[in-house]
Amino acid sequence: MLKPLVGTVDTRIAKPPPKAVDPFYLTPEYRRWRALVVARAGYKCQDCGNPGYLFRLYADHIVEIKDGGAPLDPANGRCRCASCHTTKTNTARAARQAQRYR
Repeated sequence: MLKPLVGTVDTRIAKPPPKAVDPFYLTPEYRRWRALVVARAGYKCQDCGNPGYLFRLYADHIVEIKDGGAPLDPANGRCRCASCHTTKTNTARAARQAQRYR
């Protein structure tokens, strides 16, 4: 019996690489933009109304930066809870993938 040419990885012990934060999200300008967007929304999710004292809130770019959205324009910001943020982000990624393979 021949040994396989590609080795196997034990996924129980293989650790994923640590997540690296984009330095843009650590700048004082971004933090001010985020604070403005969340405060403007009244510390509630603008999609479902979840309050910020019970749920983590995200200042989300309506038009993602990867899609040409303005990074620090308050008009391009929307306050979302984690669930709504994940749903919107996955939808935007799927649309970007569909465009790529047309």
